[in-house]
Amino acid sequence: MTVGFFSPLPPARTGVADYAAALLPELRRHGRVEIAPRRCGVALYHLGNNPLHAEVYRRALEHPGVVVLHDAVLHHFLLGRLGESDYIEEFAYNYGEAGRAAAAELWRERAGAAADARYFEFPMLRRVLERALAVVAHNPEAARMAREHAPEARVVEIPHLFQAPAPPPSEAAAARYRQRLGVPPGAFLFGIFGHLRESKRLLPALETLAGLRRENPRVMALVAGDFVSAALERAVEPYFREPGAIRRPYLRESEFWLAAAAVDACINLRDPGAGETSGISIRLMGIGKPVLMTDSPACARFPEDACVRIARGVAERESLRQNARLLTSVAGAAAAIGQRGAEHVRERHRLEQVGTQFWELLCEYCT
Repeated sequence: MTVGFFSPLPPARTGVADYAAALLPELRRHGRVEIAPRRCGVALYHLGNNPLHAEVYRRALEHPGVVVLHDAVLHHFLLGRLGESDYIEEFAYNYGEAGRAAAAELWRERAGAAADARYFEFPMLRRVLERALAVVAHNPEAARMAREHAPEARVVEIPHLFQAPAPPPSEAAAARYRQRLGVPPGAFLFGIFGHLRESKRLLPALETLAGLRRENPRVMALVAGDFVSAALERAVEPYFREPGAIRRPYLRESEFWLAAAAVDACINLRDPGAGETSGISIRLMGIGKPVLMTDSPACARFPEDACVRIARGVAERESLRQNARLLTSVAGAAAAIGQRGAEHVRERHRLEQVGTQFWELLCEYCT
C-alpha cells in the first residue's frame, strides 16, 4: 500500500505544515508514504483556510481521497481563489439559488472578511467533502459542520496530534530566555503565539492585560507572530510602547518551544472561529501550560478543569479579566490547570495514537 501525502510542509509558516511534518514520519512507521506522488493507493489531503492549500484542494477534487479538515471553514480560501462569478456559483452550489444575492453582497464587502462573522457562518465545504472518500475532523464542531454540508460523507473524528519537543527546553534555558526578554523574577508572563489576525482577539487581550498590569505590575505579555492585517498591527502598536508588553516576530521551532516553556500561561482566543482545533493550544497544554481559549463546541473534548474557557461576545473582556486575574493571584492555580491539561493531552493526543488511527482509516480505502 502506498499513501500519497498532500500538504504544505515546513518552511511554510502555517500550523498545518507543522502538523504534517510531525504526522508524516509517524505514518511511515506503518508503511509506505510518498509526498505528492502522481499515483498512489490512497491519498491523504490536508486542507486549511489559506492559499497554501490551492494545489491540494484542486487534486482532492480530481482524485478523491481522505480529506483532513484543519479548518472547517474554507470560505476565505475560496474567496481569494475565485473570481466574482465563480464565487457566486460556488456559494449557490453550497447554499442554494436563493443565496445568490447574499453571495453578491459578501463579494462586494470581502475586504473585511477576516473579521466579519458572516464569512465564518458559511463554511463552503460541500464540493470537496462530497468528493472525499472520508473526512477527518479534529473536534465535534468541525465534524458537525462537515456533516451539514455533505450528509452522505463519512466523517471520522481523530484528535489533533501532540509531538513533544526533543529535547524539551530546560528550566534554566527558559529562565535565561525570560531574562533576555527583560522579564523580571516573579513576573507572570502570558504568551500569545501564531498568526496574529483579528479573530485571535489580540486587541481585547492586550487591553485586558494592560488593565491588570495597572493593578499588579507583575503581569506581562509576550506576543510572537506575524500580523496578517496592517490595520490590526497599527491598532495594537501603542501597547508595545508601554512596559510589560514584549513583541517578537514569528518564531522558528526551537525558539517557539523555548518561549512556550518560558511563559506562565497562553492566551489563544478564536472568535469568530473556523471550527479548528488549535495546534498552539495542544502544544502549550501538552507541556503543562494553562491555556485561555474561547468557549465553543470546537473545544468540547477538553475537560472543564484542564483549560480556561473565555466567554464569547459582550462577556468576553470581563471573562478574560477575571480568569487572568485568578491565574496571577491564586498560588498554584496555573500549575494545577496546566497539569490537568497535560494529562488530557497524553491520554488523547499522543502522536503514536493519532498516527495509528490515521493509518487504520487509510487502509480501509487503499486500492
